[in-house]
Amino acid sequence: MPVAHILLAILASAMYGFAFVAIKLAVTDLPPLLVTGYRYLFAAIPLIFFVPVPKVPLRLLVAYGVTQGAVMFGLLFSAIRLGMPPGLASLVVQMQVFFTVLFAVIVFSERPRRHEITGAAVAVSGILLIGFANAEITPPVPFLMVIASAAAWGLANIIAKAAKPTAMLGFVGWSSLAAPIPLFALSMVFEGTMFGLPDHVPSVTSVLSIAFLAYPTTVFAFAAWIHLLRSHPAATVTPFALLIPVFGMVSTAIVFGEALTPLTAAGSALVFIGLAVNVFGSRLRFFR
Repeated sequence: MPVAHILLAILASAMYGFAFVAIKLAVTDLPPLLVTGYRYLFAAIPLIFFVPVPKVPLRLLVAYGVTQGAVMFGLLFSAIRLGMPPGLASLVVQMQVFFTVLFAVIVFSERPRRHEITGAAVAVSGILLIGFANAEITPPVPFLMVIASAAAWGLANIIAKAAKPTAMLGFVGWSSLAAPIPLFALSMVFEGTMFGLPDHVPSVTSVLSIAFLAYPTTVFAFAAWIHLLRSHPAATVTPFALLIPVFGMVSTAIVFGEALTPLTAAGSALVFIGLAVNVFGSRLRFFR
């Protein structure tokens, strides 16, 4: 994997991690499904006016937008609103790594290499250690919602890989257009809102948080992630997502005072070690 792609994967992971602060700030003020709809509406508009419709099957374009936007993030935002600590959510949702690799084996017959398996095992041990350190503050229903969100993320990764888009911004922008309508409809049913309208004027903090979720996170990070998945095997790319809880838990600890214990710090170190093995292990004689 080229150094430029490694740096791109780290930067995208950082944007995803910092997004959990923005999610918490936004859903504290506004209903979560409505917030998710705004995120994708503002990601799609004005982007679709500047990029052409991507040359991918329409069914895959819509499937990606609905799976990633309405299902994955609808569940995640709702779980955080229901009490899932955002830093811990950034950890649990990384089950998507396993769902993605599993789906890639089933759909594309990909086989992870020895160093990728070893690196993932080390990184997963770090995630388990972080989870153990925070087990007492994990509500059961939101936790299961985040697991379901992770499965949807893994499926969305496979849809993006199958679509093989060549214009990343076009794919992100036009697929984002598929998410707001179902999200606004679901918000009407479950949150009692009018279609696409809040029941009060959003705070400045909410507006800025949604803008961060729409542009640095959705437009930039998603485009980067899809590009990486198109260029490399899923088992090589998806472990970088294990950096997301590191960025997520550190940022939420700073902003919201979520505990960052020695066990959490040790688990984060294991994540970095696992990633190093995953990325550079092929150069080591032991893994040849």
